[in-house]
Amino acid sequence: MGKIENILAVLDQLYPDAETELWYEKDYQLLIAVLLSAQATDVSVNKVTPQLFNRFKTLEALKEAPIEAIEEEIKSIGLYHSKAKNIKKTATILVDQYQSKVPTSLADLESLPGVGRKTANVVASVLFKTPRIAVDTHVSRVSKRLKLATLKDSPLKIEEKLMRKFKEDRWIRLHHQMILFGRYHCKAQNPSCEGCPLKTECRFPHIKVP
Repeated sequence: MGKIENILAVLDQLYPDAETELWYEKDYQLLIAVLLSAQATDVSVNKVTPQLFNRFKTLEALKEAPIEAIEEEIKSIGLYHSKAKNIKKTATILVDQYQSKVPTSLADLESLPGVGRKTANVVASVLFKTPRIAVDTHVSRVSKRLKLATLKDSPLKIEEKLMRKFKEDRWIRLHHQMILFGRYHCKAQNPSCEGCPLKTECRFPHIKVP
C-alpha cells in the first residue's frame, strides 16, 4: 500500500463519518459560525451561536441589529469587535444583494467581509458539496508532519499540494478527517504519537512541526 492509500485507510478507520463540528440549522448560520471560528475553537463558537441566532432569528434581524448587541452575544470569542462588524456587514450584503441566500461561488463568498479562502472553502464544501480542501491550522500541521507539504508551505500551497495528491472525490471528507485527526490525535502540543497508525509517515518528533 502506498503512502496516500495508507493515509486514507487510516483516516477512514478513525473518522469514517467525519463532518463539521460547528452547530448550525440554516445555511447563513454556518457561514457566520465559520467566520467566528477564525482564531477560535469550534467548541467556543458552538457556545455562542445558539443564543446569537435565537436572539436574531433572521438575516434581516442581524442586518438591523446594533453592533453592540451582536458583540454582547459573541464577546467570549476572540476578535469579537471586528467579527461583530463583519457579521452585520455580511448579513446586509446577503439580504441586499443575494436575496438572503448564501452565494455558491467561491469568488462571491470571498468577497464577503471577514471571509477568506479557508472560510469560503469550508462553506462551499459543506453547504454545496463543492470539492474543496480548506486548510486551517490542523490541516496545515498534519500535512507538514505527514510530509504532504514542506515546513515552509503557505496554506494556499498546502491546499494545492493536497488537491494534487488526493483524488477530487475525497477532498471534502479528507478535509474533515484531517481536522479531526489534528484536533484530537495529532495535536500541536503533546500529540498522541505512541501507537499512532501513521507514525511511520511522520517527521515528528525528529523534526518539530508546530
